[in-house]
Amino acid sequence: MKDIPALFGSMVFNDQVMQERLPADTYQALMRTVENGRRLDPSVAAVVAGAMKDWAIEKGATHFTHWFQPMTGITAEKHDSFISPVPGGKVIMEFSGKELIKGESDASSFPSGGLRATFEARGYTAWDATSYAFIKDGTLCIPTAFCSYGGEALDKKTPLLRSMEVLGRQALRVLRLFGNEDVSLVRTTVGPEQEYFLIDKSMYDRRKDLINTGRTLFGARPSKGQELHDHYYGAIKSRVAAYMRDLDEELWKLGVLCKTEHNEGAPSQHEMAPIFTTANIAADHNQLTMEMMKKVAARHDLVCLLHEKPFAGVSGSGKHNNWSLTTDTGVNLLEPGDTPHENAQFLLFLCAVIKAVDEYQDMLRVSIASAGNDHRLGAAEAPPAVVSIFLGDELTAILESLENETAYDAKEKVQMRVGVHTLPRFPKDTTDRNRTSPFAFTGNKFEFRMLGSSQPVSEPNVVLNTAVAAALDEFATELEAAQDFNGALGALIRRVIRTHKRIIFNGNGYDEAWLAEAAARGLCNYPTTADCLPCYVLPKNIALFEKYGVYSETEMRSRYDIYLQNYAKVLHIEAHTMVSMTQKDIIPAALRYGRELAQTIVAKRTALPGLACADTEETLLKKVNALTDRLAGCLDTLRESLHRADEPGWTSQSLAEYYRDGVVPAMEALRTAADGLEVLVAKDLWPLPSYGDMLFSVR
Repeated sequence: MKDIPALFGSMVFNDQVMQERLPADTYQALMRTVENGRRLDPSVAAVVAGAMKDWAIEKGATHFTHWFQPMTGITAEKHDSFISPVPGGKVIMEFSGKELIKGESDASSFPSGGLRATFEARGYTAWDATSYAFIKDGTLCIPTAFCSYGGEALDKKTPLLRSMEVLGRQALRVLRLFGNEDVSLVRTTVGPEQEYFLIDKSMYDRRKDLINTGRTLFGARPSKGQELHDHYYGAIKSRVAAYMRDLDEELWKLGVLCKTEHNEGAPSQHEMAPIFTTANIAADHNQLTMEMMKKVAARHDLVCLLHEKPFAGVSGSGKHNNWSLTTDTGVNLLEPGDTPHENAQFLLFLCAVIKAVDEYQDMLRVSIASAGNDHRLGAAEAPPAVVSIFLGDELTAILESLENETAYDAKEKVQMRVGVHTLPRFPKDTTDRNRTSPFAFTGNKFEFRMLGSSQPVSEPNVVLNTAVAAALDEFATELEAAQDFNGALGALIRRVIRTHKRIIFNGNGYDEAWLAEAAARGLCNYPTTADCLPCYVLPKNIALFEKYGVYSETEMRSRYDIYLQNYAKVLHIEAHTMVSMTQKDIIPAALRYGRELAQTIVAKRTALPGLACADTEETLLKKVNALTDRLAGCLDTLRESLHRADEPGWTSQSLAEYYRDGVVPAMEALRTAADGLEVLVAKDLWPLPSYGDMLFSVR
């Protein structure tokens, strides 16, 4: 039996290790930087670097790296050894404070959205002292921000840290109005649930589409999918359980608070959920989680698929971003308490979230946009592309009573009776869980359910933090100037409810009728990434992020261009993979099967002349030939559409729209013909593992 408390964080230079290894004054100086944002003295950094190096070497590390998160959506690292030459051809192990604080990285090949030319290669990494260093694969990893030579953020971490600071400041202003003088810090907390698929590596290796794109571009639906719902929360298969045990241990070593694991709705789909932590650390941990999921899978001859929709017709994978606000005194600001209608502080923070989501629903939609997530949103398995808030019956009734200035009838919590005398009674929650809502209140937090499974959580939390900070700023400014605080507070809450209640929807988000109702309410509906990305550079959105110093206009326009290019590049790779697989694998298989059928027809007629003895083969051959001809025609159409996409003259936006309107329909038509052939062609001739093979092969 492993000692889990001893294992947890054993590869992390965490608070306990720092207290043990750093002089008291150095530790206190570092904590002032971490907790209060004080500038770190270089002499302090030198002491920390020495202790960090000694600890890492004791753990077997030989190298260090500045671990950062560029605009690729994954992490990056350049490794340097600790060795330093000394006279006599020897080396010593050194690590300086300067090396800890700052690194220089070649930024020329990272996405910049036009921030600099390719030949302008210099970029910098800067130590993020708020996130613990850790050891991975024998290397000391130092979480860092990444910026260009001109100081623009080229990463996901920097804007997140900025947004957290802004939100913390504005939240403190509001708390002071309620007389909370003991609070000195407000943190954004996040718990990102992570969904994923596991398939056998031998199946994966035979699928060029999975290798190149992370999703199956071809595949007929299996005879059995998730119709019986027998996989969801079902007994975990032994091979998967072994994988989960290994994953837990690797993540626990790195201080990742992975807590819950279970089978998800689709065959071979699973979920891992961590305990809440500070948003910045949660973002770092989620990147580590995705990396470890893939590494550990390889040890078990499995492949972890993090794509939002690896299998058509089967539920895709999301990442539910559980978001809340907590003080350094341990108070959750989104905890309603036993009497939420009497909790004015909670109601004001709730109103700030409602206002923020309504006013910046377009940016929240943009923040989770990707070519992969386009397959999932609105597909009766995930929230629709329309952003709305679920509050539940009790909170909605409270807000209605406040809006109408009527008394709220606070009912006693109902005791649940489950019909078995030996089971205890327990109070019924005041809100059900609405899994169809994009942004649902779930007791003391909001669950932002629109994120895709492969997506870093930083960007959605940047948008959410900044939008809520703007609302709190407006509230604090108004209330600070009020002569009658209670009267002004009541008027403010009523006004916010009346103005923004259109964003509240407690019904079925999968219902087609909701889309019509949402349009009547004036809510945004952007079905695809190409539709929503122009919102990124709307004047109101640029003004928001510039005002609070989270993004400059230059940084926003660069990100807009990066996301457009990424969308087009993903579809470009998928389409070219389809062309290659169709030409080299699928058409040859169809022709071989057609030849076998033709030879069978000839053989039968030769053996039994004059008899109509090959009707079955002839009928099947006609179907195969017709679909093969159709497939070849669709292949030509897709090639032509890709040739046009390669022509000069496109803007990033127009090219993205062309891929959406021109290339994607050609891809879908090609897939339909190929999937029709898969159903007809003999299994021993079909070149690709089927959906049934992949989804049910892991035992």
